[in-house]
Amino acid sequence: MSLNQWIASAAAQKVGAMETAADFLRRRAGDASGDDFAKVLDRVGAKPPQPGDELPFNKH
Repeated sequence: MSLNQWIASAAAQKVGAMETAADFLRRRAGDASGDDFAKVLDRVGAKPPQPGDELPFNKH
């Protein structure tokens, strides 16, 4: 297999995996909306993250 064939095959596999993931997420979301998501976030409140769920510190 040439390098060009290998790259084309790898790219095709990645595109296929991404399309599969997008289809899965669309099915999972169903008819949910951004408003629905905001309602869920409103229920969380302003609690600090649980230990281990913090965002990593970015020095930039």
